[in-house]
Formats: sequence, structure tokens, C-alpha cells
Amino acid sequence: MRRAIDEKASPIRLTGMDGNSFDSDCLKGRRFMVSFFRFASCPFCNLRVHQLVSRHSELGDAFPVVAIFDSSPENLRKNAERHHAPFPILADPSRDYYKLYGIEQSMAGVLKGMVLRMPQLLHAMFVKGYWPTAPGGSVTSMPADFLINETGVIRTAYYGSDEGDHLPFEKIKAFAREGAASK
Repeated sequence: MRRAIDEKASPIRLTGMDGNSFDSDCLKGRRFMVSFFRFASCPFCNLRVHQLVSRHSELGDAFPVVAIFDSSPENLRKNAERHHAPFPILADPSRDYYKLYGIEQSMAGVLKGMVLRMPQLLHAMFVKGYWPTAPGGSVTSMPADFLINETGVIRTAYYGSDEGDHLPFEKIKAFAREGAASK
């Protein structure tokens, strides 16, 4: 079942691609974003991680991002290590948190993304080199982004309608800046 605005966010305890354990309790008292992705070699996902890494400074130093993939830590290392992300990239191969946060599966969403976002897909593959090799996770997972406030309450729950549909960066930036301004 989808998570809703004003619900308490469920704690997240997963292993990162670096092998370290992550516990979202370390983010208490801070605004942050949790972003669910598809499999580790997904071109759309890697393009989004690239955007989050390259524009991370716009969010402010105090705004954490948590990225979760439907892949093993090993598969994440092979596909996501090149991003050198300043935030944790976590593995949820058993999909426990995907279920807990109501992340949806949709073959129609996969096809829709391939058709409607073809230029973005071609850019990801041919310009950036994000080839969808050895998925190691579900190809039908749809992305989702959650903005969580200082008290651990979900302020935005954005469920992507296709494989490349994420919360617009400007909305993330506004949420991050709003938190920084209130301090």
C-alpha cells in the first residue's frame, strides 16, 4: 500500500554498496529524501543518481539523500560506484522496504517510459554509458521519492508513473532550502 503525506516514515536499516550498515535513525532531527530506484544497471536510475550527485551542492550540506536499489551490494558496486555519491546507496535485494513503502511494479510503466522517454534513454545509454546489463533486480519496479521532515514525517510521497519518472529536482531543492531557512 502506498505511503501517504503526514505518515511517520518507517525506519530504514540496510547495507550500502560499500558494505557499511545504514540506519535512518542517524538522520533524526534533519530533513532528508529517500529515493527508491529499480535495478542497479537501469539507465534511467543511473541518470537520476548522476543528477543528484552533480547537483547535490544545490541542496545544501545539511540535506541528506538516501538512495535504495532493488539489487545486491555487489551488483550496486559494479554499476553505481562510478557515481562517487556523497550519500548512501543502499541495497534491498529482498525488497522488504519496497513493500513497506508501497513501491509498485508495472510492465506498462516500463513500456511507457521506453516510449515517452526514448531521448532520455538513448542519452543515458549512448552518451553516459549506462547500459542495462545484468539487472540483478526487478525490471518492473517503478521509482518513488519521499521527502521527510525533521520529525520523521513524510511531507511528499511521489510515486513515478513510469521507469524514468521522479520528483522534479526543483521540488527537492525547495524542500531542502525551506528546512535550511528555518534553522
